[in-house]
Amino acid sequence: MAEQVLHARRVVFPTGTPKEGWVRVRGGVVVDLGTGAAPAGAKELGDVYLTPGFVDGHCHGGGGAAFTEGADAARVALSAHRAHGTTTMVASLVTDTIEELERQVAALADLVETDELAGIHLEGPWLAERRCGAHDPGLLRDPAVEEVSRLLDAGRGAVRMVTLAPERQGALEAIRHMSDRGVLAAVGHMDATDDQVRAAVRSGARVGTHVFNAMPPMHHREPGPVPRLLTEPSVVAELIADGVHVHPSVLRMAADAARGRFVLITDAMAAAAHPDGSYRLGPLDVDVVEGVARIRATGAIAGSTLTMDKAVRFAVERVGLPVEQALRAASQGPADLLGRLDIGRIARGAQANLLVLDRALNVREVLHHGRVVG
Repeated sequence: MAEQVLHARRVVFPTGTPKEGWVRVRGGVVVDLGTGAAPAGAKELGDVYLTPGFVDGHCHGGGGAAFTEGADAARVALSAHRAHGTTTMVASLVTDTIEELERQVAALADLVETDELAGIHLEGPWLAERRCGAHDPGLLRDPAVEEVSRLLDAGRGAVRMVTLAPERQGALEAIRHMSDRGVLAAVGHMDATDDQVRAAVRSGARVGTHVFNAMPPMHHREPGPVPRLLTEPSVVAELIADGVHVHPSVLRMAADAARGRFVLITDAMAAAAHPDGSYRLGPLDVDVVEGVARIRATGAIAGSTLTMDKAVRFAVERVGLPVEQALRAASQGPADLLGRLDIGRIARGAQANLLVLDRALNVREVLHHGRVVG
């Protein structure tokens, strides 16, 4: 692959505000970089943002395809989101039987081993019935270490994160087991108290799954999970910035409380980057009307139809976040959570997953391993 040097007025380096700079790419990797004027022969991008590719740590599908449908469908979803700037993605699976989840995990493990996916996220089946959202309540259960191990083993190291309700019997033991195996334990879809979330954090939980959604609301005498998830130094809070899941003023409060410790996710299902219509989310039927996905039988919100470029624009335009903060929450923040220093940042030795965004943060060009893909 030929070497190229890219120069832009606003390069988003890992620290500080965007500044004029340049990036040298060779063999799909960033090999050099600098600020100010570019070396001779550089490609002039102009008055744009040159940013790391987005990293989505919680997504169920897109482009009409769901990760539950196997490797071919996963590649369709990956391609759909890549066109919107997401160059790294974790595949999220919804609640199903242990046997079916074992099959789904095994089907996606090869894509993780080839780095087409950055991992697998199990969202269930160890969730709370009262806060099940778009999960089949008849399939929810208490976590048992033996079942957790069975699914982790099926992934051959591909399972990176598991969401569970910390108040369920056996949850703290399961969290400790996941942590011992290097898997991120997340709490969500829960009816937990502040004390129960604190116990989960002390046992090793490190992520709050789509904070505010599928959990008790805050109250000044019974705080529920939210305040602790936003203020615990060891916890990263997932936030969905689409104007459907959380009001912009609440998102701003959360971003301020969890500064440097929140990440943007899409929680997208198959209808992302695809028309309205009828879809499936795991075993449940979903109707998408005007871009909002809901379970047909209950009306519960069923993930989103969000893409990460829209989430970033919403965070800047409607929530009022600084551009660099929103971009970090969509790239370096989730990369750090996954323990990946080779993605989500413009740095020597990192993968050349780069975006060219115009001043309004619309995607103009996507480079994946140094090659233009959209």
